[in-house]
Amino acid sequence: MAEVENSVKVVAHPVSKKRSKDADKQTFITSKKASLLFKDGGDRIDPASALANARHEFGEHGGVNMSIEASATFTVMEPDTMRKMFNGELGADRDFFIYSRHFNPTVLNLSRSMAAMEGTEAAYCTSSGMSAISSVLMQLCSSGGHVVASQCLYGGTHALLTHFLPRVCNITTTFVDVKDLGSVRNAIVEGKTKVLYFESISNPTLDVANVSELCRIAHDNGVMVVVDNTFAPMVLSPARLGADVVVHSISKYISGGADIIAGAICGPASVVNSMMDLHQGALMLLGPTMNAKVAFELSERIPHLSLRMKAHCHRALTYATRMKKMGLKVIYPGLEEHPDHKLLKSIANPDYGFGGILCLDMETEDRANRLMNQLQNCTQFGLMAVSLGYYETLMSCSSSSTSSELNNEEKELAGISPGLIRMSVGYTGTLEQRWSQFEKAITRMSDGKL
Repeated sequence: MAEVENSVKVVAHPVSKKRSKDADKQTFITSKKASLLFKDGGDRIDPASALANARHEFGEHGGVNMSIEASATFTVMEPDTMRKMFNGELGADRDFFIYSRHFNPTVLNLSRSMAAMEGTEAAYCTSSGMSAISSVLMQLCSSGGHVVASQCLYGGTHALLTHFLPRVCNITTTFVDVKDLGSVRNAIVEGKTKVLYFESISNPTLDVANVSELCRIAHDNGVMVVVDNTFAPMVLSPARLGADVVVHSISKYISGGADIIAGAICGPASVVNSMMDLHQGALMLLGPTMNAKVAFELSERIPHLSLRMKAHCHRALTYATRMKKMGLKVIYPGLEEHPDHKLLKSIANPDYGFGGILCLDMETEDRANRLMNQLQNCTQFGLMAVSLGYYETLMSCSSSSTSSELNNEEKELAGISPGLIRMSVGYTGTLEQRWSQFEKAITRMSDGKL
């Protein structure tokens, strides 16, 4: 296997697995420090440049694409090597692998790309976004631990924190409005709170978190910050703003094809290594393993993620602007009247826009369903489906779908109205073609009123 760093330095790894004597207990590091990965002249932050600077794996026979390491288990050349691997003396950072529920070379390469994109020291990929979230929380919080979390979260995450973790792990959560920094500060229990958890852009209400200030409050109280950046890959870099750990549902924008379920955990090497510990690691012991073939597929999609995100964001801003002119109640942080517009503009990476999701508040579920029916079945503007980041536009009524785990009071506190349509804006077809389809659906609404 050969590798390239900064597209210049090539290092060949011999099959004999002979390594330098500088072995240590650390099993995973990236090829560069996070601080070096993001610079693209001056102070400009560009995740695409970081990805381009990350090491490139060639195939076993010199192919431009890396090989797929589909093995579940790995051989050693000397009997004593296995003992050293299980003792932590030899690890994946020096190309020693035990078993693919632990580190796998192909998954490790995808993980390096994720670390490069997010500007973290390390990363590792998992079988789903929820497995990434649950594993991180169970690793950072012991029984009796406490989490402070945003009151507006993806429904699955909310259910995990509200029902599953208290019942199974005795981990409790206090939900707060993370825009109210005082409430966040007051919710932290000294000596008990281990994690502050929120989404960079909330699902589905599109509130933007003041990541820097929230991290300052948490760190002043000895609390780690975990941020779900699923809605804003490339657009936001929470680790650069102070977050300790960044999680993703790779199934969404990073995959882009609505055909893969996957997740990622990006953060310090110490956290990733602890999660792979043979005796106490959540990833190792719970086993949310990513298949190497899936990792290969995703590695082929990340290089054009920046282009796709720019296309999603550009079209979302254009639609939102036009919908507003039509008199629709549209929610999009790229609009100047959005309460978090200035905040997002100040913390976003340049040139990527304001996200590829917008919301239309139709006030009632019936009106939302009537509009989505027109958009899918009459004008072919988009598809009624959950998830996001697909090349076609996806629409769902959040209250009765991806936020249905919240009760009515929790939905009201989170600002989720019964008729809120979450729209993940795709980029197929021409912009004007799709906009014409949207206009036609509005016209066909039976009562002619919105």
